[in-house]
Amino acid sequence: MTVRRVLKMGEPLLGQVAAPVLRFDAELEALVRDMDETMRSLNGAGIAAPQIGVSLRVVIFEVADNPRYPHVSPVPYTVLVNPELTPLGEEQAEGWEGCLSVPGLRGLVPRHTRLRYRGVDLHGAPIDRTVEGFHARVVQHEVDHLDGILYPQRVRDMRDFGFEDALGTRMTPMPD
Repeated sequence: MTVRRVLKMGEPLLGQVAAPVLRFDAELEALVRDMDETMRSLNGAGIAAPQIGVSLRVVIFEVADNPRYPHVSPVPYTVLVNPELTPLGEEQAEGWEGCLSVPGLRGLVPRHTRLRYRGVDLHGAPIDRTVEGFHARVVQHEVDHLDGILYPQRVRDMRDFGFEDALGTRMTPMPD
């Protein structure tokens, strides 16, 4: 396993649409191991392959006793390949988000509160889940990376975007 360099906002690859995964092999397994090691080393809730310089439709996520997100329910460890998201209803909620590719900053981002996500796991087995709350937010955030979108592009009011230490008490815990 290797902790890889995380690309930062402004690097061209982060603005591209990632390619679908076509082969489920040792190379994909190595990629996921590196993603996992990188995410954990930075206390991330998730990471997408493009964030470590690989333009493939792969995300991983998990929230369990994460110091960056102390007020949310656990999200199970998931490797999601070639994901498809379907919002369930029109309801959205705003929540504060950060990103390993946008270090030190946070923004208030609207996301669908409930959704269904489908895809496959590391071995090609189907995944089909209906989720809500923070779990839904994490999935949407990570899948945005696969479409070349970073969360600041979704912030509605730039007064709700800034450095964590400057925002301070304005940031309320993320909704669960």
